[in-house]
Amino acid sequence: MEKITKPRGTADVLPGESGRWRELEAKAARIAMSRGFNEIRFPTFEHTELFSRGVGDTTDIVTKEMYTFEDKGGRSITLRPEGTASAVRACIENGLFAGAMPLKLFYIAPMFRYEKPQSGRLREHHQFGAELFGAAGFEGDLEIISLARAFLSNAVHIPEDGVNLHINSIGCSECRPVYRARLIEYLADKPLCALCLERVGRNPLRVLDCKNDGCREFVKNAPSTADTLCGNCAAHFESLKKGLSQLGINYTVNDKIVRGLDYYNGPVFEFIRNGLTVLGGGRYDTLTGSLGGSPTTACGFGSGLERLLAVQDELGISFGGGTEPILYIAVAGDAESPAAVTARALTGALRDSDIFVDSDICGRSLKAQLKQADRMNARYMAIIGEDEVRSGQLKLRRMSDGAEFFCKIDTEKIYNIIQED
Repeated sequence: MEKITKPRGTADVLPGESGRWRELEAKAARIAMSRGFNEIRFPTFEHTELFSRGVGDTTDIVTKEMYTFEDKGGRSITLRPEGTASAVRACIENGLFAGAMPLKLFYIAPMFRYEKPQSGRLREHHQFGAELFGAAGFEGDLEIISLARAFLSNAVHIPEDGVNLHINSIGCSECRPVYRARLIEYLADKPLCALCLERVGRNPLRVLDCKNDGCREFVKNAPSTADTLCGNCAAHFESLKKGLSQLGINYTVNDKIVRGLDYYNGPVFEFIRNGLTVLGGGRYDTLTGSLGGSPTTACGFGSGLERLLAVQDELGISFGGGTEPILYIAVAGDAESPAAVTARALTGALRDSDIFVDSDICGRSLKAQLKQADRMNARYMAIIGEDEVRSGQLKLRRMSDGAEFFCKIDTEKIYNIIQED
């Protein structure tokens, strides 16, 4: 019978790798919570309208990449392709915007996009994202970018010179139409790729983000968004740049950074390493209104964990491997012997005290158990046999240097030795 394999564009996270994921996710959550962000969790699938209205029906995500299906009730349902629209929907539906502002949220969740799988980019990928609502001034953007910088430095461990912050402002509803008209005029006679020819009439800013070499060449001389910013947008962007400098966060103004989602306005940013975006975000003040809520200022970012783990591999960064026991208890006797009964009771009591203890359940010989303790990289090892049961004492061996500790077969005594070491 032919074996069943995983779908293309997905990945299994095996025991040897899952420790890296746990540690990265835990560090991301800890850094976010230290800045007052609280976790939000939302459904894996949503009504399709959420993304067509929120993300934009001319974006690549909506037109090409969404996993959309009709459920048994005839409703159009989509697997979540990005987190911001879901976060905003959840806030509106559950009345979170009625509380104290600013509202700070983060999430770690799977996303689904039908695109060509490549290194660090899968059809099911996982994202760390953060959203900040209710801060209209540049301080909100500064808070979000600072969190992003701290996450990349302290959770992913990318050195500061290993990633570059690029920022831009794409304007608001007042000044963006002026830029849009100038950009359309500039692109009118350019031999763009077929996709960009479609974009010119619907969403010309997306041409600036095209990866086609020919289009990128023309884009180099395209009008700059900075030239058409209204007074408020220009002042906001200048204050943000000044704030970044005051915090010691280096940046490059890149007028080709526009992001790929329609809900962005004002400042946008990307952290780029070797030409690839590892984290991106910006301001989206109109999204809550477009999804049926009261207009609420907002900014945020998202970062794919698979791509960040690939960056760690490039840099030779390694942490959070497989799970290793603190203590391995070997038994000299069969499964029904007094030694085995004693070992099981001690194992259970230590586990209840949050000590990771392992012992044999496969009927191995004592010699094989000792080899197993070594294979599992246990920090300590103990043997319980007839002599230990009779005396009520055992010997703990520290595996790193062979140091030995004698103590009673007592949960508290063993716990104290391990904790003090």
